[in-house]
Amino acid sequence: MSHFLEKGREVLNSQPFSCLLGTELTGLSEGTAELSLPIREELKQSYGFVHGGVVSYLADNCLTFAAATVLGHCVTSEYKINYLMPSVGEKLVAKSTVLSFALRQAVCECKVYAIKNGEHSLVAAAQGTIVKVETDSVMKN
Repeated sequence: MSHFLEKGREVLNSQPFSCLLGTELTGLSEGTAELSLPIREELKQSYGFVHGGVVSYLADNCLTFAAATVLGHCVTSEYKINYLMPSVGEKLVAKSTVLSFALRQAVCECKVYAIKNGEHSLVAAAQGTIVKVETDSVMKN
């Protein structure tokens, strides 16, 4: 297991919301991240699709994990998401890539797929700006 993946899983396991949802970090290397989330009834909206907020959370978290590999401690400054189709299936998989980074920020993209019967369907695309934070300032708030 890579150093990035081992450390990333520690970070993910320290996030109560991620643990509640059942998110798994399945890949992490310099400039890239992959998260997966099993789809279950509690995550669906009234039409039986995965709630958009769940898809958005997964994209946001995946963007930040990719950025953390080049920035260290960081948080989302802003992001935009396009929902491309309803999310149905057995699980969601988010894949993020760092597009550009400097000392204090990174711009990343994320694609979210729904997996149903082994087929991958692109359900959302996101792009965001992730900014470096000092751990002391994070802990004070």
